[in-house]
Amino acid sequence: MADASAITAVLGPTNTGKTHRAIERMLAHDSGMIGLPLRLLAREVYDRVTTRVGEARVALVTGEEKRVPRRPDYWVCTVEAMPIDLEVDFLAIDEIQLAAHDQRGHVFTERLLLSRGRRETWFLGADTMRPLMSDLVPTAKFVQHPRLSRLTSAGAGKLSRLPPRSAVVAFSTPQVYEIAERLRAQRGGAAVVLGALSPRTRNAQVAMFQSGEVDYLVATDAIGMGLNLDVRHVAFAALRKFDGRDVRDLDPAELAQIAGRAGRHLADGTFGTVAPLSLPDGIAAAIEAHRFPAVRRLRWRNSELDRSSIDALLASLRAPPPARSLRLVHDAEDAAALARLAEDPEIRARARGSEAVGLLWDVCRIPDFRKLLFESHVALLAEIYGQLSGPSAALDPGWMAARVAEIDDVGGDIDTLITRIASIRTWTYISNHGRWVRDAGAWQDRTRAIEDRLSDALHERLVQRFVERGGGAAGRLRAASSARAGARPPQRRPEAEEPVKVAPDHPFARIAAMRALLAPGPAAPAPEDDRARWVESIVGAPHERFSVDVAGRIFDGERLLGQLARGPALLLPDVRLAALDDLGAGARSRVLRRLVAFARDLVEELLAPLRSPEVRGLQGAARGIVYQLEQGLGTAAARDAGEQIAELAPEDRALLTAHGIEVGERVIYAQQLLRRGALERRLALCAAWFDRGRVPACPAPGAVSVAVARGVDPRAYAAIGYPVFGTRAIRADVAERVHRALVSGEPAARLSSWMGCPAREAPRVAASLLG
Repeated sequence: MADASAITAVLGPTNTGKTHRAIERMLAHDSGMIGLPLRLLAREVYDRVTTRVGEARVALVTGEEKRVPRRPDYWVCTVEAMPIDLEVDFLAIDEIQLAAHDQRGHVFTERLLLSRGRRETWFLGADTMRPLMSDLVPTAKFVQHPRLSRLTSAGAGKLSRLPPRSAVVAFSTPQVYEIAERLRAQRGGAAVVLGALSPRTRNAQVAMFQSGEVDYLVATDAIGMGLNLDVRHVAFAALRKFDGRDVRDLDPAELAQIAGRAGRHLADGTFGTVAPLSLPDGIAAAIEAHRFPAVRRLRWRNSELDRSSIDALLASLRAPPPARSLRLVHDAEDAAALARLAEDPEIRARARGSEAVGLLWDVCRIPDFRKLLFESHVALLAEIYGQLSGPSAALDPGWMAARVAEIDDVGGDIDTLITRIASIRTWTYISNHGRWVRDAGAWQDRTRAIEDRLSDALHERLVQRFVERGGGAAGRLRAASSARAGARPPQRRPEAEEPVKVAPDHPFARIAAMRALLAPGPAAPAPEDDRARWVESIVGAPHERFSVDVAGRIFDGERLLGQLARGPALLLPDVRLAALDDLGAGARSRVLRRLVAFARDLVEELLAPLRSPEVRGLQGAARGIVYQLEQGLGTAAARDAGEQIAELAPEDRALLTAHGIEVGERVIYAQQLLRRGALERRLALCAAWFDRGRVPACPAPGAVSVAVARGVDPRAYAAIGYPVFGTRAIRADVAERVHRALVSGEPAARLSSWMGCPAREAPRVAASLLG
């Protein structure tokens, strides 16, 4: 087991801010990684982190998606996909109680025993893990925080009387559908969240609920793992589930994990059941008090695998655990696939030597997303291994194209689309193994595009089936919109009695359709370049797609998207969206997140000369000087850094100079940040931070100084690299050059051309430079 010198176990009930605290702690380090139990949650955390520090510093790694910038500092991953050989300062694993899960538990246990950050490691999860963690990780420090809101039992209630903002939880797809159809008939409709939904479909369904288009959500326990929803009441419609092997009762801790979705942050929540179902005696009180039996055993599997032969690999997978509190995994899907393939003589003949056996093991670890017949999954793995172990060492593009083309069909009902999404996930996973396919990037784009089309079609089918057009929350939203506009609620137009036509690739079209219904006269036709595709292209766009002008306006080509706005600090601007009201609340929030991440990347791009590994490695006085430069966007007054300059070692001064950082007598500046492109970015950030009218105009190209304008904040001049001296704001490098000449005895009158000012102003400017 790994040494544990700085390990913290943050254990407790839901809504105690565990994940939030871990993110904040990770960002306090220079590098970090967080492992999460679901790719949906990983994407949610990735969005939060990139909003803080930009996409250029954050990698997202799941089995089916890899967004890895050139030099990431932070890694957001699913637990299974964590690059465990990567060293980071901070490492966290969320929902560590899943170490007891029959299928996935051994991965969480391996992380618990072996994964560590260089400086700090956090494990987050339920308090039921405390006894076992004390035994297995004896140096861990335990921290517990109270729940931020109260969670109380509301007993049993009829489905027709559930309060708005309720989530109804069932554990089978047919029951989810049946409840959602009843809510459509009784309450206008519901959003649906199943574990089999893609992130895109799930986001579109949740956006309907979050924006108030529907007041009810019907879900499986997929909502139980940290996904943040505006749920005030959780109602259980069932208390038993099929866990992959048997139908069993949920234990109290599992029920509490789901019930805890009710009430977020400081808002109280309630939980109960759908009558006539009721919770067993004592369960409600246990959930309210957050007291449950401790986890007694964790799932374990040997991580030191012997790949010398198939039999050696199988034997190492069956090695006994090193502690009595660990139970060997006997029925893991990948090991079962390996055992079945080991019976094939042809595969045994191919899998000779550690490299061939290692490849076979990698193929066996392709997840069975389809969950149909195990024999069908094994047959697919055998075909894949046969091609990868052949002469080409890659999958046949024609064969792969034919298999993928079979899935690329947006026709069919909800279950058909869910099956196709599961199937395309397999090929997305495969395409992310770059050595397995030729032109892996193109295949990733293709499979992702197919999943997007299927996801949008699935969302539309869910809306058609489970949302009553014109009734329930939809009708209330329309009436409320009319009231805000000061108009009487409009009569429904005859043509609106027909189902609203919504493009299959438009996740948020329901909101747009209702708004169109409110408009006087005939609704304008939907644009050819539909909004949903545009939103998704914005969310996934690279940094280079956007531009910002000196006024801080953000553009996509010629289209205005938003405006940089004053944030908590000069280096942390906020963003205000332009007029994008037609997108709906869910889509707007996603666009806003992307633009905030762009703003963070903008700062990172600007300050890149100050944040190279060599400069970031400086210590003491040199590090203090760099910090002041960052806060001034590349310029600092020497008088404000007098203490650091006095303590600056000659070798550090030389290193600063080598990286373009000049420590002058009057000004400290970064030479690269005086260039035109950097100047314009500095102006954009100043436009967001300083009050209107207190920001300087953009100096003309090549201008070495500008006249100080009335009312402009002198700090704004310094922040664009033109500190104020007397009546002029002089470019930092020129100010230092003139200062040196003045000190050497050069008359001020002769230096007016250097200063870029009339001769009559030169004495006053010179006096300020020497002062």
